[in-house]
Order: sequence, then structure tokens, then C-alpha cells
Amino acid sequence: MEWRRKSDVLYLLMIMVSSSAISINAYAEAQDLDRITALPGQPAVKFSQYSGYVTVNEEEGRALFYWLTEAAVDPHTKPLLLWLNGGPGCSSVAYGASEEIGPFRINKNGSSLYLNEYSWNKVANILFLESPAGVGFSYTNTSSNLEDSGDDRTAEDALVFVRRWMDRFPQYKSREFYLAGESYAGHYVPQLANKIYDYNNHSSQPIINLKGFIVGNADTDSVFDYIGTVNYWWSHALISDHTYNSLLKLCNNSFKDTSPKCVEILIYADQEIGKINQYNIYTEACNTTQAGGGRSKRFLHHRRVAQSTTTGYDPCTESYAEIYYNRPDVQKALHANTTAIPYKWTACSDTLFNNWKDAPASMLPVYTKLIGAGLRIWVFSGDTDAIVPITATRLSLSHLNLRVKTPWYAWYTGGKVGGWTEVYDGLTFATVRGAGHEVPLTQPARAFKVIETFLSGKELPKSQ
Repeated sequence: MEWRRKSDVLYLLMIMVSSSAISINAYAEAQDLDRITALPGQPAVKFSQYSGYVTVNEEEGRALFYWLTEAAVDPHTKPLLLWLNGGPGCSSVAYGASEEIGPFRINKNGSSLYLNEYSWNKVANILFLESPAGVGFSYTNTSSNLEDSGDDRTAEDALVFVRRWMDRFPQYKSREFYLAGESYAGHYVPQLANKIYDYNNHSSQPIINLKGFIVGNADTDSVFDYIGTVNYWWSHALISDHTYNSLLKLCNNSFKDTSPKCVEILIYADQEIGKINQYNIYTEACNTTQAGGGRSKRFLHHRRVAQSTTTGYDPCTESYAEIYYNRPDVQKALHANTTAIPYKWTACSDTLFNNWKDAPASMLPVYTKLIGAGLRIWVFSGDTDAIVPITATRLSLSHLNLRVKTPWYAWYTGGKVGGWTEVYDGLTFATVRGAGHEVPLTQPARAFKVIETFLSGKELPKSQ
């Protein structure tokens, strides 16, 4: 009888091992379907890449597109970082992957790629997500979804994506996980972090190993962001004293005030500012795009971002992305556009932006909750951005009333001041000197030092 029991146990173990092997094989097969062998015009690399779709709502047919670039060295020991761009309605493939933190840049004619010296996949496995459905290659089979998107559904779908993506890539389930983004991702990132936190606390399923998040030039609080932005315009001599006072008096501390007097003064402020690149006020815009038209016309929209050729950056990078990602051979290599979406791939969706529904006025309550939960939270700010300027971010964060842990100091990288920082109980704020709205594009070396330090859990260096 004892022999039979041992045999039964051995038999069960064999079944479990066999089932596990089948499961592992199934995962491997699913991942192989998403594996990128090489992109058209791509230089040779040793790291693995995957891309494809994760369905987040079967009933309405919403599926989100992702692109994973694993770490260049020792990917099994590096954390997973999910990157989101803002808009709302703008593509993480167009911006984050292709001109900010990804391993590749697109050449001028859209025919080939070259390597980014400061790619963040040197310190992490980077997961770019085009969110919500309707952005980039992400799609929905319910056309009304394009006109009723908002913050809440975006966060819900993103949580479903993370859970199902990790089911497809179980090797990342226990990995340290971080969220990152910029601009309107100042909503997306803390909202997704909050969804993950609540999921972990109420689910019987394996938890998502979220350790923290980092956001740059982030939309945080509609009132304080407005006051801080108007102050930036005035303090940087972009508008007159009269216009500054009128903006504070007539617009009810909101860019979304549609009263005739507010609209009139916002248009007048835009005329005073003139045709400059408001995303990076000391650089010239791409001569094929229309400069000007800042927050007063396209609140936080990520269109027409341009950088100065004098700093070594091509000012027209977005247009190269629009060429490259509309190529059929590129889409095939990325396993993208498999459903033949009835519109061109674009860096930003005007339809989503113009029909955005719900957007909480402030992210500060979410910050307070997640600081209390012990997450690592950093906020960084390029100091030449007039769209979500440093003055807006500082004013918003000041209302968290956090205790100062390490007082304000200059931090260094490459033998020079990279910016300034202050460390609070539960949050680090850092400026990036000479950076615009897209910090990793305008100051890649300094942005790399920020992410490297954030992931290490240390403070930015106080000396050379």
C-alpha cells in the first residue's frame, strides 16, 4: 500500500512537470510570435525585441500595441520599465521609443535607424505602450470608443494590459516593475500605479511587483499648473505685465475656461509669445512645422515638438516617424496593423484629444496615497519648457506639504551641473538644466543620469 502511495505521488509529480513543460512551451511559442527578428534598416544589436497586441476588452474589441526592447546587457537582472507618452492621444512609439529613451533613432528619409547612445535599455527592459486604444497602432472595433475615451478607462485598460502581458511574459512577473512617462502621462502614470496598488491589495492573483514611478514635465493639478504656467510666461518675458494680470483675473485659473473674455486673453497671450517653440523656448522649431500655438490652443497636446539643430538634434524627428511607421515592411516586422486600421499611423490622434471625456482636476490625492504606500516616486522637469513648465510643477508639488529630507542642491553629471534637486519624505523632485518638454531628447545624457539614479534608489550626485 505504501508503494502505491509513493507511485501515486511520483505519477502526480510527473503530470505536474509535464504540465509545467507544456505551459512553458506555450509561453515560449506566444513570445516567439511577437519576436522582432530585425526592423528594416536596423543596425545589428544583441538584445531581444518583441512587439504585438494584447486584447484588453473582448466585447468592444480594444487591443493595445506594445514594443519591448530588452536590456542591452544582462536583461534577466534588470527591472522592467513601462513608458507612456501623453497628449492625451499621443504615441509612445513615436516619442518615447523613437526620439527619447528607445535604442533607435530614425534617419531623415525614414529609410533606416541608428543607435541612441543614451538609450534607457542600458539600465532597464523598456516596455513601450501605445495607450489608449486609438493611439498609434492600438485599435478598437467600436468606433465610438474614439470619441468617449478618458482617464478612467485608459487606466483600467492599462491595468488589464499589464496583467495579460505578464501572463504572456511570465519571466517578468516577479521582476521589479516601474512606470515612467511625461506630459499628460502625469495623469496616466500615477493613475495606473494607483490601479496596480489597489489590484495588489484586493486580488487573490499574484501581485504585480510595482516599486515606483517617475514622471517628467507632468500635468499634475489644473489650478496650480495654470498659475505656474502663466507665471513662467511672465517671468521669462514671454508676455506683458498687463496680459499676465489679465490671465490671472479672467480665466478662473484654468486653460479650459471657455468664457469669451478668457479665450480672448489666451489668444492675445499666444500672439505676444509669438511663433516660438513653446516646448523648448530657446531653440528654433522645424521649418516644416508651424511654431507657436501653445497651451492656449492645444492644451498639453504633443504635436509639433521641435528641437534646435544647434544642440545637435534634428528638429523634424516626428515627421520621420510618420514616414517610417507607415511603411508596410516596418509594420510587418513589428507585427503591427494586423487588422488594417482605416487610417494612417500618426504620432498623435486629434480625434482622441478633441473628444477626451473625464480628467480629474488634480493628481495630488493620488500622490498622497501612493507616497503613504511607500512607492519610490520621482518628478523631474526640464527648465525651458513653457507647456508644462517647472514653475507649474513646483507649485503643484508644494501643496503636498512634504517634509524636506535633503535640501535643494545642484546635481552633477559629465563634470557639469545637470540641474537642481530636493528630496522629500516620499518624493524626489529634480530639474534638468537646459531641457525642454521632452527631457530625454533635449538633454539625453542628463536624462540618463536621472533614470539611472532613480532605479538605483540613490540620490543624484552632489559633486562631479
